[in-house]
Amino acid sequence: MTRLSVNINKIATLRNARGGNLPDVLKAAVDIESFGAEGITVHPRPDERHIRYADVRALKPLVRTEFNIEGNPIESFCDLVLEVVPTQVTLVPDAHDAITSNAGWNCLEHKEFLSEKCRLFHSRGIRVSIFIDPDPAQAFAAAACGADRVELYTAAYAEQFPQNPEKAVAPYLATAKAVKEAGIGLNAGHDLNLDNLRYYLHTIPWTDEVSIGHALISDALYLGLEETVRRYLHETKG
Repeated sequence: MTRLSVNINKIATLRNARGGNLPDVLKAAVDIESFGAEGITVHPRPDERHIRYADVRALKPLVRTEFNIEGNPIESFCDLVLEVVPTQVTLVPDAHDAITSNAGWNCLEHKEFLSEKCRLFHSRGIRVSIFIDPDPAQAFAAAACGADRVELYTAAYAEQFPQNPEKAVAPYLATAKAVKEAGIGLNAGHDLNLDNLRYYLHTIPWTDEVSIGHALISDALYLGLEETVRRYLHETKG
């Protein structure tokens, strides 16, 4: 069964827009878990425009499910992850000024760098996932770097899904088969929502985890957070 990890960055964005502590990011994480989510994801960036490094430290003793920290493994990020020791670290090659993640790693080109990071995080018992584009060659290359999992960057799937679901998912299915052949785990994330999630998971049912934030928090404005988490869980288990 695919696990649902909720990315709470957008809750922090709303808090930071006004200052103070409303909404309370820590309470939101605890509540989201109580509503049934099977993981909490955060993606701290150097400018701390949403999740702050202090939030990550404060969340560690509160998160009872899987804690996933995403980010570009610059020195400060690596130091934070090694201090907090989450369940999983997801390595994402985003620039410091990126609005959101917009590409996966080229694991062939960056093999030495990514291999070193895998060894670093494994030394603390942290599962390592590498964010990649839907390309079978990248799946095998990530495994060669020592990754335990990959996370498929699903923005292209979400963009193409309304026009042609079968065509949209095809490169992801091919890559997911390569991931299985490589003997590592499979995550997915970016722009997955209540419209496109079930089809994706029906096509690739061996997906271990989906990480969903922007769409889920946006839906919660209309549906409420508890009902929204319930609906996403229903899609992952359907």
